[in-house]
Amino acid sequence: MSKIVLIHASCADQTVDAVVNAANSGLWAGGGICGVIFKKAGTAALTAACAKYQTPLKDGSAVITPAFNMTNAKYIIHAVGPDFGRTPTAFKELFDAYYNSLCVLKDNGLHSISFPLISSGIFGGNLPNPVAESAKQCCRAYNKFVADFPEYPVDVKLCAFSASSMQEAKPIFDSMIR
Repeated sequence: MSKIVLIHASCADQTVDAVVNAANSGLWAGGGICGVIFKKAGTAALTAACAKYQTPLKDGSAVITPAFNMTNAKYIIHAVGPDFGRTPTAFKELFDAYYNSLCVLKDNGLHSISFPLISSGIFGGNLPNPVAESAKQCCRAYNKFVADFPEYPVDVKLCAFSASSMQEAKPIFDSMIR
């Protein structure tokens, strides 16, 4: 039986099969949650693993690496969220970043995953509420995934790092997940 929860926490701290990195198209260490994940995993090892992928990756794509020094996860799924500052209508790509992460999880025989609110920080651009949009696209992707693969259980944690993000994400999450 699949389930999804919205929690006020860092996705990097969850005990799951795979932690999702809000990755950039070059898969290099960045700021925000990306920087946190690289630091926890070990920057040199994770950078070397990411270098095996041909970059730049397209917005919405997702790839997997080992989690290296992270003791709470086995893998890191790198989901490339769109930069709404450059592509103001990239809602499908944001949906794809979540959905493709769930597919990578399934393709690797994994069942639990923790997501940050992808493209809700500096990649939020001029969206009126990038947190709510990210939560909405995560819920849409989860709902489609469980409809597409009803026999494959997943345990999803959508993580709102700040109290304000939690407040912004909760109404949309509650309206889309029953």
